[in-house]
Amino acid sequence: MHKINQIAWDDTVLPFQLDRSDIRGRVARLDGVLDHILTRHDYPASVSALVAELALLTALIGPMIKLRWKLSLQVRGNGAIRTLAADYYAPADDRSPARIRAWASFDAERLDARPPFEQIGEGYFAILIDQGAGNTPYQGITPLAGGSLSACAQTYFAQSEQIPTRFQLASGLSRQAGAAPAWRAGGVMLQTLPAQPRPPAEGGSGEGGLIEAADILQGAESEDWNRANMLLDTVETLELIGPSVGPTDLLLRLFHEEEPRVYDAQPVVFGCSCTADRVRDMLSIYSAKDIGHMTTPDGIVTADCQFCGAHYEFDPRSLGFEATVDASGSAMTDRA
Repeated sequence: MHKINQIAWDDTVLPFQLDRSDIRGRVARLDGVLDHILTRHDYPASVSALVAELALLTALIGPMIKLRWKLSLQVRGNGAIRTLAADYYAPADDRSPARIRAWASFDAERLDARPPFEQIGEGYFAILIDQGAGNTPYQGITPLAGGSLSACAQTYFAQSEQIPTRFQLASGLSRQAGAAPAWRAGGVMLQTLPAQPRPPAEGGSGEGGLIEAADILQGAESEDWNRANMLLDTVETLELIGPSVGPTDLLLRLFHEEEPRVYDAQPVVFGCSCTADRVRDMLSIYSAKDIGHMTTPDGIVTADCQFCGAHYEFDPRSLGFEATVDASGSAMTDRA
């Protein structure tokens, strides 16, 4: 049964609804995807923990967007951990998996023993949605507060969307008998749509006056929301991460009295959008003089993808708006 659950639920996002309280949610499990992300970089433990948390948040929030759109979560601060970024590429059709990637930038010399979130410092948490060519990207920003990235995401939904939201996440290195240690993560997301959201007129009850769920819900809606959250508080780390407890079993353990209803699970895979052509497009704004400053002593321009580690090498003559040859090395004037 352990193996069946592991095969069935690895790298999936399962949508569900609690019929009794009209609360919707998702259960996400990342194992191969997360292990792929983290083993491509030699991150310290504190950085790996934050990358895992952000990747899991991306998996849980990402299914809200439409086909072929991209959702990005970005965290920037002035601390030792400067940047965290994760992307969710929606599936191209109903039969395709979604794609996820994540990455971090940090100053190793400034890392210390404090909790990982504290080492980001002051900054912001941002959600960006790219709706494709011809559309203006959406961007929502909230300050870093609450002690975790999941708390920042909860604040974003309460503050910007007036949608009470709760995340319960866990991640870590899984050490199963007879197998090498590998990263696993799991989490639950709850959301409710109040009939008449009523954010406070002058600030909320959260840190720094930020709006929280309690500021939006009232009456029976508030009671339903609080009950579901109390049930979620009882979840154990190994139940979230798995693999011995499947998401459907987890929902029954937590919410059987709330009448959970599940929908089709969405598979996710690691996916990066970097290509040589995309790098060329990024460098097309530079002059030949600028490209010259980027050229190595060996006479090439190199670029490495921060997400997947792909390495690219270019003829500097083929780059920038003053390029004299194309990607194949043919003179630009020779092209018909």
